[in-house]
Amino acid sequence: MKNKIKAYRKRDGVSQDNLSKKLGVSRQTINAIENNKYDPSLELAFKLARLFDVTVDELFSS
Repeated sequence: MKNKIKAYRKRDGVSQDNLSKKLGVSRQTINAIENNKYDPSLELAFKLARLFDVTVDELFSS
């Protein structure tokens, strides 16, 4: 599943490490999601969308 996490993260000036700490996951998890190697849980997808103030649909596309 393609996503725009990296773009939103850079827009907001947030590092992978800071994002992972805010979400309670590892930096490796954020990296894997950004590189389309791991699909986040629905709960994590909603947390990411809330954090970036976008919808899940805006953040992720199939």
